[in-house]
Amino acid sequence: MKQLKKLFFCVLFVAILPAVKAQEVSWSEVQPGIWKAVIGQPEKYDLLTASGAQPNKEALAKIGTAPFPLAKSDIEFKVVDGKTYLRFPLQQKEQLYGFGLNFQTVHQRGKILELHVDHYDGQDNGRTHAPTPFYISSNGYGVFVNSARYIKVWAGSGVRKDSPDFPTPTDRNTDKDWAARPYSDAVEILVPAAGVEVYVFGGPKPLDAVKRYNLMNGGGYLPPRWGLGFTQRVMASSTAGDVENEVKAFEEKGYPLDFVGLEPGWQSKSYPGTFEWDKSRFPEPSVFVRKMLDKQIRLNLWINPYVSPEAPFYKEIRPFTSSHTVWLGLIPDFNIPKARELFFGQLQKDQVDIGVSGYKIDEVDGFDYYLWPDVATFPSGISAEQMRQTYGLLAMRYSAEMFKKLNRRTFGLVRASNGGGTSFPYVIYNDYYDHKDFVTALVNSGFTGTLWTPEVRASDTGEEWLRRFQSNVFSPMAMINAWASGTKPWTYPEVEKQIKEYALLRMKMMPYWYTEFAKYHFEGIPPFRAMNLEDGFNQEVTKETLMKVDLEKNPYAEATTREVKDQYMAGEYLLVAPMFTGEKSRKVVLPKGNWYDFYTGKLAGNGEVISITPGLDIIPVFVKDGGIIPMMPALLHAPKPGDKVDLEVRHYGEKAGVYKLYDDDGETFNFEKGAMSWREIKVERQANGQLKGAISAPEKGKPNTIGKVKFVFF
Repeated sequence: MKQLKKLFFCVLFVAILPAVKAQEVSWSEVQPGIWKAVIGQPEKYDLLTASGAQPNKEALAKIGTAPFPLAKSDIEFKVVDGKTYLRFPLQQKEQLYGFGLNFQTVHQRGKILELHVDHYDGQDNGRTHAPTPFYISSNGYGVFVNSARYIKVWAGSGVRKDSPDFPTPTDRNTDKDWAARPYSDAVEILVPAAGVEVYVFGGPKPLDAVKRYNLMNGGGYLPPRWGLGFTQRVMASSTAGDVENEVKAFEEKGYPLDFVGLEPGWQSKSYPGTFEWDKSRFPEPSVFVRKMLDKQIRLNLWINPYVSPEAPFYKEIRPFTSSHTVWLGLIPDFNIPKARELFFGQLQKDQVDIGVSGYKIDEVDGFDYYLWPDVATFPSGISAEQMRQTYGLLAMRYSAEMFKKLNRRTFGLVRASNGGGTSFPYVIYNDYYDHKDFVTALVNSGFTGTLWTPEVRASDTGEEWLRRFQSNVFSPMAMINAWASGTKPWTYPEVEKQIKEYALLRMKMMPYWYTEFAKYHFEGIPPFRAMNLEDGFNQEVTKETLMKVDLEKNPYAEATTREVKDQYMAGEYLLVAPMFTGEKSRKVVLPKGNWYDFYTGKLAGNGEVISITPGLDIIPVFVKDGGIIPMMPALLHAPKPGDKVDLEVRHYGEKAGVYKLYDDDGETFNFEKGAMSWREIKVERQANGQLKGAISAPEKGKPNTIGKVKFVFF
């Protein structure tokens, strides 16, 4: 009996011990200001493996090192039951950004998410086109979890009983400040794997952490100049003749056009696809492609990667595909070299080799009911879940390689990305069509290492058409997607004049856009980014007043933190504040320092909230004091390699300014071998009080596409 009692108490003692102790982890500085920790036994297949991302060591070295931004003793890792638990501390007034391409919210503190590649369906719940497991703190650091699993995140939403900063419980009956979601002092992350790699990025500013993350992934992509021009996607069933007529109409009406998108009808069969030309619509593909190139028009082809039984390589690729299908088409396992050879080999010989300039890769995101289920198997042994998280990365990586081998830059569209995808030549788009949410996604894209286009398709009114078009012009890809509607820039006559002005403005601003994308590549600075990354912007966490709420319908309603999600930075100097249908006026939050109206040069304000009534013709844009905006003539096509263009350099405000203008041939990867230059544009105040501008001389043996330079002072 005594032995039984003794055994009972031993078992009880063991039972009340902590199940698993936190794992002691060492941090190694793998690049300046970037630290890595390995927890448990990480899986061999992860986001960086799938993307093949390689750090830009030279650029990271230029940023320099930084102190480790968190108290290591407050970071906790443990592996329990084959799952990895991560805990990072949060301070009281710290705000969080990122966790993927969100469409409705910028502030992520307090959110509960499952980061899962999917077609966005109206909720910021983690299921989105780019569920990047990377977050940034307003305190100036970032955290990246390198896992290709569905990751669960409690972004400051769970309160542990042993929390060192446990909030004081209040009585809901008497305390009007009682909160349904009490303060939480940690980000907690669950990875469904027995180990994972984690990276921490130093600051000291939030933008520094973002730059380090982008450069760790190779830096942002530098598109060809023509990729930053204007693109029109034609109707799905268009023929070669239809496309030629549409291109002719653009030219005759004086609208810029650099590349045309062909939708599913270019293929002999689609959904699933054959990846060969429909000869009834395009009887001589090589002749057609050459004719377009002669007119300075590139072609971008729609695909989704699901192989029809009618495809010429169907039987050969079948052994290297998934157990399941999508639209009855085979799903190639791009982790197998033979599958890549067959699939991309078809694209290479049938399209790329005859001059096709890029792809739109559709439906590699979701929904669940048309993509493969998580019970599917792939011959490489990679799980269906991991393939779901990385299929967009794989499609981008291996399609981009085709063009890289030919020393030709490309620029296209994709429906899914993830961590590690920063350096790929693709802009994300989707079938959702809320204008305000599109702008919020553009704001958030700078936190995720992705590009996003608020594409224009059709509108109910001319006002809506113009408002959508205006914000599209100030985005990574200026595009009308008319695959179903057949809309043209001139479809709404009442706003045709304004549409044309903004289409031409896009072309005028090409030197600025091209330089800002070069900074994305060489310095890691997102060309379009949230105000929260701008110096002088107030990031303090505040609460909005709770408006009248029906507590019967929502008994746990509470105030939310104020966020700015309808304005953004475009390049180094521009603040863009889009207008939406029905709006006559809006408020704009200006960071500290003087800001000037882009169109008139008039002082707009300094570190304040302004109210503006711009009229239908204007998308409000403001320029930082000392801002320098290089512009070129409004050409109908991007300059060809070797073409020289004159510059009008605009300077705004009172401050002196310096701007590094980037230049290369605009089409090849020769810039990676040094065939590029940075010309310094400088504006200084002279002894007589007048401003004077100058540009440095071209470097001998370096590209020089700049003709005459004129300075205009606003």
